[in-house]
Amino acid sequence: MTFFTRLACTALLSTVAAAAMAQGAVSPAKKELVQKVLTLQQAGIEGIGNALANQTANQVLQVAGQAVARVPAEKREALAAELQAEVKKFFDDIAPVLRASAVKTAPTTIGTALEEKFSEDELKVLVTWLESPVSKKYQQMSGELQQSLGQKLVADTRPQIEPKLKALEGVLGSKLQAAAGESGGAAPGAAAARPAGPRASGPAKK
Repeated sequence: MTFFTRLACTALLSTVAAAAMAQGAVSPAKKELVQKVLTLQQAGIEGIGNALANQTANQVLQVAGQAVARVPAEKREALAAELQAEVKKFFDDIAPVLRASAVKTAPTTIGTALEEKFSEDELKVLVTWLESPVSKKYQQMSGELQQSLGQKLVADTRPQIEPKLKALEGVLGSKLQAAAGESGGAAPGAAAARPAGPRASGPAKK
């Protein structure tokens, strides 16, 4: 499992200090090496976006599951299947957005960190994935890299994800109300327990 794949399975966001300003100009050769690292690891970077989408969908399912338990027993199985289908559609809708944003954001987060922390010679070793002290150093930076990318990814995609999440909640709430025979008001527990959108902590593994 590569370093970037492991990023997609770990906490992606915590309180962090602002990224340090790059010191001096970065040579074209160094920029090319950093870009090659990002290209080689694109699948892992996209995995971070997938993990955030999966986490958000799972949060919605947990809320819906609590409400389904209050529906008459004979309606639960069919309703649960409907809700799962809606959440899957939601995941399929937001996952490409998060994957694309992760790839777009990586150069200014992970790429910047690599430019600042690694020399050209070290980047050459990293690209070839040789067993070396440099490889160990790279892996030790996992916390810093995941935090910078995760924080920027959540901030950049929130305006796109929040409306989709609210729309999904409306659909689920209507189905729960209809199944429970309620009139007016929100589905029990749905509003109070509404997930706050994609958060980069403890993503579920897809």
